Amino acid sequence: MRVPLELSFRNVPKTERIEEMVRERAAKLERFHDQIISCRVAVEGPQEHQSSGSPYRVRISMRVPPGHELAVDREPGQDHLHDDLPTVINRAFDALERQVKKLKDKQQGEVKRHPDQEAGGMVNKLFPEEGYGFIRSVDGRDVYFHRNAVLENDFDRLDIGTGVRFVEAAGEEGPQASTVQIVNKPG
Repeated sequence: MRVPLELSFRNVPKTERIEEMVRERAAKLERFHDQIISCRVAVEGPQEHQSSGSPYRVRISMRVPPGHELAVDREPGQDHLHDDLPTVINRAFDALERQVKKLKDKQQGEVKRHPDQEAGGMVNKLFPEEGYGFIRSVDGRDVYFHRNAVLENDFDRLDIGTGVRFVEAAGEEGPQASTVQIVNKPG
């Protein structure tokens, strides 16, 4: 991390064991993303008027360039009413790890693909002014798509005959393509 971990305790005793646990979990985050700018962890104890449930709350905020702020606020819900502090800390860091991995994949362009759901075809009708068109699928059907379904904002690059890959879903008026990606541009 470019800035050292900021760790605060409120209404809970600061113990070496808990502090070391938080530091280890925070350091582990750098395995998933090496550009972490800062990380703040707040561990809070019971509220004065709290009468039931786990008394602990863990909040984590982290900054990653270019301007991403990830945050987790763990207060045990109905299923986790009596969790101890280490469990609440682990759940908070587990949630933050998922966010960090998702951000890293997105930044690297590694969007999860489902090849078994993808189909291929080519653009056979295009209405640029209205922002939609139709793809002729490999099995000969026309599948509607909207400009918002085209990845990388590539709608304006489409022409009749452009090869695409897409995921088909049921639309209000028939088959509809989502996540349309250009795979072959004619000419």
